[in-house]
Amino acid sequence: MISRREFLRLGLAASAGIGLSAFAARAYSGKGRTPRWVFLVDTYKCVGCGLCVRACKLENEIPYEVNATRTWVERYVVKKDGVVVADAPLGARDGFTRNDPQGIIVPDADIAKAFFVPKLCNQCTNPPCVQVCPVGATYQSPDGVVLVDRTWCIGCGYCIMACPYGMRFFHPLYKTAEKCNFCYHRLSAGMKPACVDACPFGARLIGDMKDENDPVANIIRTERVTVLKEEFGTKPNVYYLNYDSVIR
Repeated sequence: MISRREFLRLGLAASAGIGLSAFAARAYSGKGRTPRWVFLVDTYKCVGCGLCVRACKLENEIPYEVNATRTWVERYVVKKDGVVVADAPLGARDGFTRNDPQGIIVPDADIAKAFFVPKLCNQCTNPPCVQVCPVGATYQSPDGVVLVDRTWCIGCGYCIMACPYGMRFFHPLYKTAEKCNFCYHRLSAGMKPACVDACPFGARLIGDMKDENDPVANIIRTERVTVLKEEFGTKPNVYYLNYDSVIR
């Protein structure tokens, strides 16, 4: 009997030979190597439209009406006195409006600048959530993506408490731990995550860090990028381009 992780590895290898798109073909070409998925967020390009959030909910069976989501967008407003205020009404499911009753309201005269920052699971290289799961329901795939097996999850919540980024929650229907997994079912089929496909401005990108010709990986290698809470030592695989230092 093979382990679940070995089964997953074999499944990915098998899918490589069944008409993968050009995007995924690079990851499985050559000597059959395993890709290393990385995510890039360009904050200059995000306009807070919320299309990514809605696409994620639809793709991953998170009810639209509940205030829970695998990904969200935060709005930051820097006031002229240097004070920074932030909000994410309903995770930006419906985008942002100037006078959103669930959001912040800052008079125009007091605003120095404003910007949007998408958030999602950071797919840590050293994931605390995997370390604390007592039953192995949260585990790491061979290509580095942290996954959750709903059939094994007992709903103890240890992983939710261990995540330093606040990216985990309980699924409102299944009552098990939930989080972004880069739409792993889509990656395995040679597709991009739903949020990447939904973003009309290219603010969200995914690539293979092991592919020297991958344009996303090359940006991460050559541009000034940052990760969230680097001091925690989790080594995130979600990188931010044009990330405003005021919110670090």
